[in-house]
Amino acid sequence: MRVVIQRVSEASVTIENVIKGKIGRGFMILLGIEAEDTEEDIAWLASKICGLRVFSDAEGLMNESILDQNGEVLLISQFTLHASTKKGNRPSFLKAAKPDVAIPLYEKFIGTLSQKLKKQVKTGVFGADMKVSLVNDGPVTITIDSKNKE
Repeated sequence: MRVVIQRVSEASVTIENVIKGKIGRGFMILLGIEAEDTEEDIAWLASKICGLRVFSDAEGLMNESILDQNGEVLLISQFTLHASTKKGNRPSFLKAAKPDVAIPLYEKFIGTLSQKLKKQVKTGVFGADMKVSLVNDGPVTITIDSKNKE
């Protein structure tokens, strides 16, 4: 699994001109799932996300996690995170999991992250054409790959 995490002051996802999910302060996360991903990847990644200390403490230092801040999460499925641009100019998405594999892992990830946060994760719709809006706070943008553990 691969994620792009953006610390936001607000974010939303719109599908067919209707806001599907909206958050205030927290993380907007793009999630890419590949065919080899497992529930171990979900557990590791959810823990890593909840433990990231990228929010300012009272002294203005990035020492607090999303849990410390009682922040929210907007999670968006994003198969293009597994694009390969090795050959030519047209990306290949062969590493991205097919929906029959990806959707159950996506739903499990939502449940695991919601449980760790002790609040519901807001989402888009898997495979939909989505319009994502956000105000990146900082800006702070972090990428994590569960296969590389970084």
